[in-house]
This record gives sequence, structure tokens and C-alpha cells, in this order.
Amino acid sequence: MTSRNIIIGALLTALALIIPLSFGAYLKIYIPPFSATLASHVPVMIAFLISPLVAAMVGLGSTLGFLIMMGPVIAARAFIHVIFGVTGAYLVKKGMTFEKALILTAPIHALGEALIVLPFGTGMYKAFYLVGVGTLIHHFIDSGISVALARTVLSKALSKIG
Repeated sequence: MTSRNIIIGALLTALALIIPLSFGAYLKIYIPPFSATLASHVPVMIAFLISPLVAAMVGLGSTLGFLIMMGPVIAARAFIHVIFGVTGAYLVKKGMTFEKALILTAPIHALGEALIVLPFGTGMYKAFYLVGVGTLIHHFIDSGISVALARTVLSKALSKIG
């Protein structure tokens, strides 16, 4: 991994920690067992554009942030960020567009989070409809934010760094 990727990964990881820790109270939607912190997926989604290793690092940072702020069940759900992040980064690395990678990782993300809550006494309905569909919607909202950032601010910043 290059120094550039380590630095970008560290900055994205910092954002993945800051979003739940500092903005969680303002950006959180909570309908038990579903919870969503708007923009919390943006750092890992942007990491798709860097590398699978950076995406894993950012996903782990997100997991830590949610562990501190929301506890182990939400942190377990956040660990899915590592899985869909690495998958999305791999797809981009193989030549897929950022937008298509975001679309293809949405079911992995939603299904993963739904499966995580099942062992904690959540019924099938709540797990798949509340958590799964809620995560899918949240994924697409954060995808829109990520695409807007990637097309504007980040494309200019990354081209100046590289």
C-alpha cells in the first residue's frame, strides 16, 4: 500500500469514527431494531475508489465508532461495512464503475445486516423488513451522497494529490 493510500485511508477512517461519535445524535434514525446514522456509509463507499485494503480499514473504523457509541449489536452490523467495502473496492479495481459497484453491494449490505440481528431475538419480519429494507434504503441515500462527493470535491482533490 502506498503512503498516499495510507493517508487517505486514515482520513476516511477518522471520518468513519467521527460520524457516529460526534454526529450520531443528530443524524440518527432509530426504529428498533433498525437504526441508521445518515452519511455513516460514505467513508467506506469513498474507500471503494482507493483500494480493498483501505476499504477494510475504514470499515473497521466504522465498526469501532459504532461499538463505542451504540454497543455490540450495532457494531456487529457495522462490521458488514468491511465486507461490502472490500467487495465494492474490488469491483472498482476490476474496472466496474463506482455507481455500479454501489448498486451491486447494496444487497450484500442489507442482507448482511439483517442476518446479524437474527441471533439477538429479532424475528424474521423485523430482521428482513425493518433492518434489511431499512439498510437498503440507507445504503442508497449514502450512495447518492458518495457519488456527489466523488464527482465534485473528491475528484479534484485526488487528482491534485496523485
